[in-house]
Amino acid sequence: MSGEEHRFLALEQLREIGVELGAALLEPIGRNTAPALTLAALAALEGGQDPILVVTPADQTVADQAAFTQALQDAVREASKGAIVILGITPDRPETGYGYIKTSASAEHAFDVESFVEKPNVETAQSYLAEGSYYWNAGMFVLKASVWMAALQRFAPNIATATRTAWAHRTTDTSAFSNAPSTFVRPDKAEFAAIPAESVDYAVMEHCPGSAFAIKMVPLDAGWSDLGAWDAVWNVLPKDGAGNAHFGDVITTDSRNTLVHATSRLVTLVGVENLVVIETPDAVLVADRSRSQDVKAIVSQLQNDGREEHALHRKVHRPWGWYDSIDEGGRFKVKRIQVNPKASLSLQKHHHRAEHWIVVTGTAEITNGDKVLLLSENQSTYIPLGETHRLANPGTIPLEIIEVQSGSYLGEDDIVRFEDNYGRGGK
Repeated sequence: MSGEEHRFLALEQLREIGVELGAALLEPIGRNTAPALTLAALAALEGGQDPILVVTPADQTVADQAAFTQALQDAVREASKGAIVILGITPDRPETGYGYIKTSASAEHAFDVESFVEKPNVETAQSYLAEGSYYWNAGMFVLKASVWMAALQRFAPNIATATRTAWAHRTTDTSAFSNAPSTFVRPDKAEFAAIPAESVDYAVMEHCPGSAFAIKMVPLDAGWSDLGAWDAVWNVLPKDGAGNAHFGDVITTDSRNTLVHATSRLVTLVGVENLVVIETPDAVLVADRSRSQDVKAIVSQLQNDGREEHALHRKVHRPWGWYDSIDEGGRFKVKRIQVNPKASLSLQKHHHRAEHWIVVTGTAEITNGDKVLLLSENQSTYIPLGETHRLANPGTIPLEIIEVQSGSYLGEDDIVRFEDNYGRGGK
């Protein structure tokens, strides 16, 4: 399951680890975790079976794989009996950045969940740690697909009904991604956008204790860490003698307990402590390490101001490779483009721009109007405005070109596709 805009990046990451995915369920717009899980449950129930779903965030790390596997096996065992099971992290400090699970009676491998509690202040978190019956809520759930649908219908019927409607009007298409066809399943976009945005916890889980739905917690003590905040990333990284964790081109003097992630240029620190510095081609973040959870406020401000940085990046992954917008001005844009071996862009044209292509490495097969030509390193060609064209890589190594666009409008939506191997429609 993936967001619509990240579908090809997700498939590329799966390909890199040797996993072939027959079908991908795509969210057309983010509506939080409850509608997402509902889509997964509806898809799982399509085959007439009732599988157990393991629901877990992507931004986490687990040090002890064996302990994690054992906890999941215990959770699956309880879920097979019809229970809703949550993995609770055994706390090792009075953490204020997580919600907590309060437990009561215990069985052989699982505790009864008495209640869920919000992120506490420091004093309350210290009392939770001392009491011993509280665990961190990491948002990992194990349950049957039918159990989720029944609980959702009971506690949030509006989400259940709206998601079923969007699912009933879904469409599918096939993409020849990396020479391995994948099916994309898309719920109706307008109907999905109308679903109330709600989390799994608020929509269902917090209502389950004391209800007809059995909710259990399996303890997880496996070196778990939430990587949703930069302070958590600093916690799990190796550090130098001054407590600094650095990645990339970094030089520091008299600085302690810092995290620096430099991806495209030199970053230097002088005489600072407890800072997070994240440098990317898109933007630079500087924050107090103890305030790293507050980055979401910056994202909200970007959205409120109508800025694009929260959603668009300089380097964009596509099913055929990627492009990096390295420079632009009033009537020009320069891109670095990499095309995977045996891959090709769509047959297309532009209404408002012309393009100049220069081959840096590899071999390019170029369709330019009614002509097809092969270009190699240091050779170039010109695509006039309005001309039908296509770029392909017939070779066995990545093709890299520099593209210079010129024209009155250089937006990514100025594209008309005539043929495409990846299931992308007209524009």
